[in-house]
Amino acid sequence: MEKETEKVMKMRHTLSHVMAAAVKQMYPEAKFGIGPAIENGFYYDIDFGSTKVTESDLNRIEKKMRGIISRKLPMARREVSREEALNWAIDEKQDLKKELIEELPEGETISFYDMGEVFSDLCKGPHVEDTGKCGPFKLIRVAGAYWRGDEKRQMLTRLYGVAFETEEELEEYLKRQEEAKARDHRKLGNSLDLFCFSDLVGAGLPLFSPRGTMLRDLMANYSLSLRKRAGFERVWTPHITKVDLYKASGHYAKFGDELFMVHSQVNGEEFALKPMNCPHHAQIFASRPRTYREMPVRYMEPTTDYRDEKTGELGGLSRVRSLTQDDSHVFCRKSQIKEEIQNLVAIVRELYSTVGMSKLRARLSYRNEEDKYLGDKKLWEMAQKQIKQAAIDNKLEYFEMEGEAAFYGPKIDFMAEDAIGREHQVATVQLDFVQPERFNLEFVNEKGEKERPVMIHHATLGSIERFLSVFIEHTGGWFPFWCAPEQVRVLSINDQISDYVSEITEVLSSVVLDKPLKYNELRFSVDASDDSLGKKIKRATEMKIPCILIVGPKDKEAGEVSIRLRDKEEKVKLKGLKKYLEKL
Repeated sequence: MEKETEKVMKMRHTLSHVMAAAVKQMYPEAKFGIGPAIENGFYYDIDFGSTKVTESDLNRIEKKMRGIISRKLPMARREVSREEALNWAIDEKQDLKKELIEELPEGETISFYDMGEVFSDLCKGPHVEDTGKCGPFKLIRVAGAYWRGDEKRQMLTRLYGVAFETEEELEEYLKRQEEAKARDHRKLGNSLDLFCFSDLVGAGLPLFSPRGTMLRDLMANYSLSLRKRAGFERVWTPHITKVDLYKASGHYAKFGDELFMVHSQVNGEEFALKPMNCPHHAQIFASRPRTYREMPVRYMEPTTDYRDEKTGELGGLSRVRSLTQDDSHVFCRKSQIKEEIQNLVAIVRELYSTVGMSKLRARLSYRNEEDKYLGDKKLWEMAQKQIKQAAIDNKLEYFEMEGEAAFYGPKIDFMAEDAIGREHQVATVQLDFVQPERFNLEFVNEKGEKERPVMIHHATLGSIERFLSVFIEHTGGWFPFWCAPEQVRVLSINDQISDYVSEITEVLSSVVLDKPLKYNELRFSVDASDDSLGKKIKRATEMKIPCILIVGPKDKEAGEVSIRLRDKEEKVKLKGLKKYLEKL
């Protein structure tokens, strides 16, 4: 399997060069940035100057690529000195490549790959032997990308392609992409009246309609109910705080450029909009003396945080500047870590099973040798062993990733698979020995000695906005009955049966659902407009109402209602409607 993966990645890398060669022939003035192989395909960042390249040009570029591939041009590696490489970049007027070469040390040997006589590129490789071995591919998208990821640099055009070993794999991928487009949460968010954005409010700051607010509240309340059952207590913290708090916690040094700053006009004090909640919860724990009898202490808080994300990285609800976290923090003894993690894993499993995403993998995120991590390495080693043991004890399917840990400790990131096979990072459990140390948190143990607690960070949904982006696409907008913003719509054929419609709505008003949330009243509406029944059905179906009740004179006469669900239609007696809906 590893050899197959290596082969495909070589193929994708070569295709990025083939694409660049085609572009060079079609747009001789183009300047090239970088063109790596990526998951499922490849891309190249290109400066087209004043020429605007759009997705309508992709077919022409693809046709040129196929011509190059058919020639089976060899991919030959050669090494040159740094000086020769610089001269090449200057002669070819490749300013972006020149910048890359200038950053390499003096005396460095630099590798190039020549595609026959057609194209040469600065590259470490590897590649397939010749272009004829590239395999099935398709160009799919044009996007903008800042050079070197720096928004202060020029905007380049990024051309994306996908490539696989077989035509079947390519066709399957393209089919999934079409399905993903139909499920796009931004499109559904608009058509189902869930959320919107406003230029006057600002990029990355979503506004939720009544329907969208109902959905997010139901999800947040369900998450809260699971944690309340596990002993968590709700707390509240303000939305701004002195920057000193983040300097003390270590967040300022790591994420200072993501803070929205607020200056007091009274005394000039410097505040920030809250980007995370853990330092605040640490202050609540530290606000009074604690003893071992209280441990563990568990706090939860669904609260909106704010991060100054780059505009180019924002996307619908997936990446926002105002993110609402269903945040939790446990302060416990080292001996209690195992049980607390088991509790949190159980919560995650129950929630994602309920929302239909029960296939979970755990990414164990460890530190690497970079100096971005805080705390003693021995504590890290112990914490990483505990995280791994927790995954084993809880029979989690897991994989390990170095360099993905939070700066204060290792974590379990839960990866959920959606309805079309895509994997998303959702919930998280993180161990933290650093913040208790930095804030000097302590409790008195059985011996009357001061002991340092361990802090466990947990989010079940994570960012509610990001979770909703995943959940909307997972369901395609057909939400499970329990969390649909509007669960039932009554369609009255005419106004001559208004008295019978009133009897039906009385029944609907009496329905109380208790799973997964207790005391949850049925959410319904009545469409008694003058429109035709066909229009009413179409309107309700477009809004993806899970249960439609159609009521006409014959239904009144028979004392029943016609029920239309997504997958079936049936008749139910009025006296049995309450029980039917409670079961539904």
